[in-house]
Parts: sequence; structure tokens; C-alpha cells
Amino acid sequence: MATLRLGPLLRYADSSSATVWVEASRPCLAEARCADGVGGETRTFQVAGHHYALIPVTGLTPGTTNPYEVLLDGVRVWPLPDSPFPPSVIRTPEEDAGEGRGDALRVAFGSCRWAAPAAGEKDPVGADALDTLAARIAADPEAERPDVLLLLGDQVYADEVSDATRDWLASRRDLSEPPGAEVADYEEYTHLYYESWLDPEVRWLLSTVPSCMIFDDHDVIDDWNTSAAWLADMRETPWWRERLLSGLMSYWVHQHLGNLAPDELATDPLYAAVRESADGTDAVRAFASRADADPASVRWSYRRDFGRVRLLMVDSRAARVLDEDERAMLDPGEEAWVREQALADPGSYDHLLIGTSLPWLLPHLVHDAEAWDEALCGGERGTRWARFGETLRRGADLEHWAAFTTSFTALADLIAKAGSGPGAPATVLVLSGDVHHAYAAEATWPESARPDARVLQLTCSPVHNAIPLYIKVGFRLGWSGLGRALGRRLARHGRVPRPPVTWRKTDGPWFGNMLMTLTLHGRSARLRLERAQGQRGSAQLETVMESKLSG
Repeated sequence: MATLRLGPLLRYADSSSATVWVEASRPCLAEARCADGVGGETRTFQVAGHHYALIPVTGLTPGTTNPYEVLLDGVRVWPLPDSPFPPSVIRTPEEDAGEGRGDALRVAFGSCRWAAPAAGEKDPVGADALDTLAARIAADPEAERPDVLLLLGDQVYADEVSDATRDWLASRRDLSEPPGAEVADYEEYTHLYYESWLDPEVRWLLSTVPSCMIFDDHDVIDDWNTSAAWLADMRETPWWRERLLSGLMSYWVHQHLGNLAPDELATDPLYAAVRESADGTDAVRAFASRADADPASVRWSYRRDFGRVRLLMVDSRAARVLDEDERAMLDPGEEAWVREQALADPGSYDHLLIGTSLPWLLPHLVHDAEAWDEALCGGERGTRWARFGETLRRGADLEHWAAFTTSFTALADLIAKAGSGPGAPATVLVLSGDVHHAYAAEATWPESARPDARVLQLTCSPVHNAIPLYIKVGFRLGWSGLGRALGRRLARHGRVPRPPVTWRKTDGPWFGNMLMTLTLHGRSARLRLERAQGQRGSAQLETVMESKLSG
């Protein structure tokens, strides 16, 4: 009999359809069935000895809440027996939601989540914000909840494993051999997802709140694709290729597939090939190999529309051009795609959300240091400074948008254009994580180029991770007047031109395990930041900031 190994995860949901992701113990027919009889079914597909399904659910009624169950070969496997949680549901929006007549859209987001320890164990980094959100919703299922959860990178940590995972790795292989206590292959990646997504609270949360995901560096390795020199060194490392291919394969299976809308799935050649094959391992591995050899041939970025809210999730890791003479955060094809999606159908959306794991606007000292370092690496101050710059870039993680000056400027230009004109949205909001603190920063252009929309960088990190003292001190300095002055001195030394926008921090910085929530209704937008306080089992989400952004 087939059993449920992982999931269900409610991924896509619109007014009449949804997708539900599961992993089963063996090949089977996977079915999601709502209480009113509506549902869908599909056969599992196989990758590396594991059996997965992305179940399409169609025929849903707009504006309804539908409890659902999961069956494998006709046997109910979800909800779990004796579950302490309410039924998992698929909530469908009204068809006019977001236009000022329907319900508000609530978007919760954050990044950087270590798996929480087992229940009853003390958590050394404090309560997990996702666990705490799940507990709050479960305690009052009819109260406010997110309509969608955006997970902006580092869903798993391939290079920083828990003690329990280290022990499991040691049972498989000799950890004195590289890569040591880090993930080495696909099977070990699956263990990371089990550890993270079998957490009871998070498992239930992901079964009942739709989610959109994008990777960041730790999903593969710290500072993934920092520079051409970094990549050349990694490709000389014997274990690197298997790590990278396994990371991309497991990401495609566990995260990327669920990001796609049903019509995109219907035309996806890899998804079709995997489903039609008795074993899709070779097809997925070949795809990952192509993504490594020719990153521009694969697109991990995607677009989702929620009524009159447009979300562009932008890959700021795998799409990079790393040659020092052509360095860019996005390859030309990716940049053109992002531009096309942002500018398509002007006037058709009230809010543009740009999800990118790495912040576009950083503390001023950090921004100028990264731009200065890029200039050094590019030879602005000669060969010796270039060598120093590369060492500093790797040691200090100087590889955000600010370290790709051309791309930083291009994104500024795109945002200004998307936010201007008669049909301009009320807001353009860049949503990010990565930097282990939370803040809001507002961008301002010269009068001649100023967009009509309000433009903000909203950063929320971590969901559940350590925050060393030096990070707190460094980022507080980075936002200070002294930090700004130091940054300008570095920029002058590197002959770095001033950026086309200025920005000021409007809220923060805050530290802790946190989630941000946007509430979007018509042209109004409100922001709330909540921090998890206490230990698991009794933790609460404490509101530390609320702000009106528009309307």
C-alpha cells in the first residue's frame, strides 16, 4: 500500500483551480478530493527512486473555502489519523478580488529557515516564525490568514546541516572525506526536505496556505555564483558537480514545479517527459546539467497574477553573467523577460511585487562597499587591487545587486518605467530576504525621472536562523550617517558613479525570527512585521511595526 512520505503542499490556487504536491512511498494514483466532490487525480512520476505527484484540482467555485483530503490508490492518507490540526482547505478568491470590490489579498513573506528542532527540544535560535504562524492559524482557522506565502530563498541549507542530519550523513558515508558534513547528492537533499517540511506545524501550514518559492545560495552552497573566479574554483572541486546537479534536480522537483500555473505545466516539455517516462531521473538530470552548462537556456523566474496584483519572482542566483567584463545579475534573455512581464498590459495591475532573494536596496555602507569591490575586481585600481577585491568579495559576501552595478541601474530604470504613466500602479515593492535583518527603504528618483508609484524595498530575514552580534552591529552601522560617509569614500576610491536613485530607511532595522505581511486591497497597501517571541509550543507572533504604504 502506498503511503504519504511528504506533503501535501498546496502550491498554486486561483478562483477555480489549484495544484497539490505530494511524495508517495511507491508508484500510485494520487488524488485530492474536496468535501463537495470536486477534485483531481494524477499518476506519480519517479525521480531518483522517489515518487512524486502534482495533483491538479479543477472545478472549484470562486470565493469558497474547500476542505480537502489526499488519497493514494483510493486510500485516504491526509489528514493524518488523530491530527490535532483543523482540516486543510483550498480557499479560492472572488474573481474580482483586489479591484476594491472583493476581499483584500494578504501576502506573507520571508527567507532563511533552518529546520526547527523536534517538539520538546530547546531551540537555540528562538521560535520558528512559520511554526508560530501555523499555531496561530490552527488555533483560530476563521481568523485572518495569508492568501499566499512567499518563501524567498534558503528553504533548505545544503552546507549548514543540523546535528541530527550530520548524524544521518555519518551513517551513510565517511564525513572526513569531502564534502564532509554537507549534502553530497540527491538522496541527501531529500533528507533536508523531510527534516524541514515534516515539521508538524509547517507541514500543516503548507498544506493549507498556497506558496511561491525561489532559491538562494544555501539551497546549493553559500555564495553560489559569486564570481567567475569562484565558479572556476568550484568546478575544479571533485564533489561540486554532483552537489550542484542534485541541488537543481531537487529544487525542480520540490519547489519549482509547484510555482507554475496549470497552463504553464501543460506546455512544459520536461514535466511532460518526466510524466511519460517510467523513470524521469535521466531527463531531470540532463535538464540540470544544461542549466549548469548554459544558464541562459533555463528560466527559473516566473510570474503570478492575483487579481490586480502582479508578482514577478526573479532568479538572482542561477541567471547571473559572471565574466568581469559583462557582469550582470540577469543574463540578457532573463532581463528582457523580466522587463516584458513588468511592462505588459499597463494599467492592468494596482501593485507590482518583485520577489528577489537578494535585496535591491541595501544599507548605504554595504551598497557602496559592494559597488567599490566590483570596480576593484574589474581592474579600476590595477591588478593588485583586483586580487584584493576578489578575496574581499568572497570573504565578505559582496555579491548582491549592488555588486552588479549595470543590473542595479537596469532594475532602477525598469521600476521607474513600470511605475510611471496614466496606468501606473500605486506601488512597486521589491520583496527580499538573505541579510538576516528586516527593514523598509523608500527609493527616490530625480524629479525628471520620478515614477508615479511609491517604490519601496521590503526585506524580511530570517524566518528561523541565528543572528550573530557582528551582523547586528554591521547593519546598524551600514544604515547610519557614519556608514553613509564611509561608503562614499569607498565609492570615490573605486571611481564608482552615484546610483541613479537615492533611498532612505523608513523602518527598521529589526532582528529576530520574523515574517512580513502585505495587505493589498484596490490601490491601498499596508505592511505589518511580526516577530516570533518565546519557545515552541507557547511562542506568539508579536507585531513590531505596522505601516500604511498607499491608499
